[in-house]
Amino acid sequence: MAMNKNVIIGVAGFFLIIGGAVYLNKTNLGIGGATPTPIVSSGPSKYDNLAKCLTEKGAKMYGAFTCIHCKNQKETFGSAFQYVNYQECTVDGKAGTYAQVCKDAGIEGYPTWKFPDGAVKAGGVSFGELSEKTGCALPQ
Repeated sequence: MAMNKNVIIGVAGFFLIIGGAVYLNKTNLGIGGATPTPIVSSGPSKYDNLAKCLTEKGAKMYGAFTCIHCKNQKETFGSAFQYVNYQECTVDGKAGTYAQVCKDAGIEGYPTWKFPDGAVKAGGVSFGELSEKTGCALPQ
């Protein structure tokens, strides 16, 4: 009987440790209802005009705040990202949700850029590629 008790305590401890690790992992990744961290503007950026032009030309980025590739793409713009036409594909900042507008647009992965000519580019896109697709000038 004592051995059964020790086995039960051991199994319960194991699941408690695993559960704690999963919770901490989700918390550190910003998953589970956490809200996205906005990119804070620190004044004009050399990419402001590029970002504004992309929006004027109809380019749009779809992404999710839990996506590391989206975060990297946003960081390449820095504070100029505020001018990019961006669609968050999670609902109310909840991981695992999928906004209807992204479903309707046929978005299957993040980040995804859509262009006015109907072209779609999945994954991070360089400024050169964005310029080529839209005719927007690259910053000097």
